[in-house]
Amino acid sequence: MTHQLTMTDVTFTYPGQNSPQLKNVTLSIKEGTFVAIMGGNGSGKSTLCKCLNGLIPHYYVGDYAGKTTVNGHDTTKVSVSELSKHVGYVYQDFENQLVSPRVLDDACFAPLHFGLSDFKRRGERALELMAISHLKDRYIWQLSGGQKHLLALSGILSLDPDIIIVDEPVSQLDPFHAEVIYKQLQALHQQGKTVIVIEHHASFVARYAEEVILMCEGEVLAHTPVREALENDALLSQAGVYPPEVTMMARAMHWHDQPLPLTIDEAESYFKPLLKQVEENKVEIAPEENNDVAVQLQGVSFHYQSLEKTTHQVFDQLDLTLYQGERVALIGNNGAGKSTLMKLLTGQMKPKAGQIEIFNEDISQQSPEQLAEYVTYIHQNPEHMFIDDSVEKDIGYFLKMRHVKDLDQRVARLLERFDLTSLKSRDARLLSGGQMRRTSLAIGEGMSPKLLLLDEPTATLDMAAKQHVKRLMQSQTGEEKTIVMATHDVSLVFDWASRVIVLNNGQIIFDGLPEQLVGDYHVLNKAGIILPEIVELSRRLKLPLMKNQQMFIDCLQREVM
Repeated sequence: MTHQLTMTDVTFTYPGQNSPQLKNVTLSIKEGTFVAIMGGNGSGKSTLCKCLNGLIPHYYVGDYAGKTTVNGHDTTKVSVSELSKHVGYVYQDFENQLVSPRVLDDACFAPLHFGLSDFKRRGERALELMAISHLKDRYIWQLSGGQKHLLALSGILSLDPDIIIVDEPVSQLDPFHAEVIYKQLQALHQQGKTVIVIEHHASFVARYAEEVILMCEGEVLAHTPVREALENDALLSQAGVYPPEVTMMARAMHWHDQPLPLTIDEAESYFKPLLKQVEENKVEIAPEENNDVAVQLQGVSFHYQSLEKTTHQVFDQLDLTLYQGERVALIGNNGAGKSTLMKLLTGQMKPKAGQIEIFNEDISQQSPEQLAEYVTYIHQNPEHMFIDDSVEKDIGYFLKMRHVKDLDQRVARLLERFDLTSLKSRDARLLSGGQMRRTSLAIGEGMSPKLLLLDEPTATLDMAAKQHVKRLMQSQTGEEKTIVMATHDVSLVFDWASRVIVLNNGQIIFDGLPEQLVGDYHVLNKAGIILPEIVELSRRLKLPLMKNQQMFIDCLQREVM
């Protein structure tokens, strides 16, 4: 195979930065390879990929040095539009790539504007490749998140590029659609395409990629086969990358007589011979009773009209009661109704029928501003909560507006609790993903809400930042505070939630303990839920349900012969 992509001593510094975002990067990627680029937030992954499609240096200005070639073309001497015939790029914020009202028009957009006479055939073929031809007449806003991601892929495939780059393929998708995206990328790779993904989830990398590029602070630490990368603890730690959960558990047991497992299947084969014959533990667990109602929905219906004048029903006669002190995880497919339910509880949306009470108050006549006195909503995109020019001012803004006493002391305590003291003078909009998320949580906590609503608190974060946010989430407890979290992060659900509600097409199809969800295959399949590696491995080995790595390791040490 020939080297299709090369970078030689590439250094790039964004305007206003004191140090380069890329530092003397040299690498080569062979034709037809499936490569994962891994590293912490801010390590230079996206910047590196923007060099590969010419956005750097043609679009993003800055100090650029070195040489990048794509199919033999020097990227400094070829336009971005010309390079797009060779490199298709799906960005992390893929919805910004959707530019036409209808699905087929969007898939045809690139070849049409290149003046290709077969633009419609190209668009239709791209939709077929992504298995979404049945959606071709839909409006973009009628699609789920997973369908939009597949459409963004279709848009670049219409030009039939040799190289496909996808930034964070699964960060905003439910587990089912995440698998769909990766299976489509795998199919494209099997057709001979070069596939490059920027990815934090080592489990996907282990199952689909062939090679890994590890990055840290703008430098390439290693470019190796997948197994060599994911078994190298020192390099992964330096890059701020976590190996698959099953790999970490096997390493913690100190069994080194065979290769460490990287996938669930490998882990099952690895651990099973080492265990005693144990009976599957089926313990019925009764939920804790709490009679203090925090939220009550009775007969709530909500719908909206599309441009085609058709009615889309989100909820129909929904009944739901949440209790004080509960930690509720709201999960389900993209488009299941999770965000709509959140917005109904904040007053941003009003039900078409039914009643919503929060702490025994009918909220139908209350404005979102009034509800904000005791209901706090943390946006999926934390930057939506930043309105001032420093972290300290953002955290103090709402407290100041409410004339809170001891303002400076309250802000200082929040800065310390959320590990933000050293960042207090920075503009929050310019922080890393994990830092922005911690700032948004500090803003929410500063409001001292009785009902805290969290929308995808760990989306787009690298694994180190995700672990930090998880620890902060676990500290958000109290008898009076009710927390509702909408998430696709099922491992967080099992490690944190006291109650799980699964939504599917606006209906509650499961409401109970995380432990009870494990064996409900009908719900798991219908809602597209894929169990965390630890939970799935516990099930396969017929062990009691393990919610986290330490529980699993402790159990294994008891069961090993």
